[in-house]
Amino acid sequence: MIKQTKKQMLMLAAIASIGLSAPGAFAQVKDVVVDGKGEIPYVIDARNVVARSANGLCWRTGYWSPAAASTAMAGEFPAGCECDSDIVAKDKCVAPVAAAPAPAPVAPKPTAEKVKLAADTLFDFDKATLKPEGRATLDDLAAQAQQLKLEVILAVGHTDRLGSDAYNQALSERRAAAVKTYLVSKGVEANRIYTEGKGESQPVTGNKCDNIRNRKALIECLQPDRRVDVEVIGSK
Repeated sequence: MIKQTKKQMLMLAAIASIGLSAPGAFAQVKDVVVDGKGEIPYVIDARNVVARSANGLCWRTGYWSPAAASTAMAGEFPAGCECDSDIVAKDKCVAPVAAAPAPAPVAPKPTAEKVKLAADTLFDFDKATLKPEGRATLDDLAAQAQQLKLEVILAVGHTDRLGSDAYNQALSERRAAAVKTYLVSKGVEANRIYTEGKGESQPVTGNKCDNIRNRKALIECLQPDRRVDVEVIGSK
């Protein structure tokens, strides 16, 4: 359950956005009423109604991701069916048609598989151009995605702490974008791939490399931080 303070903040944001819109701005759009459970990817008001801009676009929160838009429920369907219909799988947004006389088959539950790929396998150090070994790795991933009823692929780039924050943020984004571009070239739909760069903000090495002064040894020690996390969500 969302903490009360967090929900109040979301309510205030919704009220502010409504106040800035022209009167009657929401008359032409359908109210999206969320269930109010778990992490909600959209700003809501006191009625659990998703706040919209004057153009009818849903306001996203920091919890938003394609997966969250596909799983946060607004009644019978995910909230993303109304707010992000170009991202949420179409079959999740229509009522199933019961077969007669046999009962409708049980829809397979979406499954998620997270793969952590060492960036040094995909790219040379401090580069965002895919290496041949990286392309081979992504070939396998694309083949795996083709075997699924794919919902979304999340590709999140990371770097080590060497270099400035701004440089590493841009490098992580370029690496994630390179992964997306290659997967699209292998037949994966572009609107099924969501990319993000985290820069150096989420290291996995902790402080084990703090006392290393030799740069070559430090680069080797920090290798686990240079990675691309890829999550494939779909059903068979």
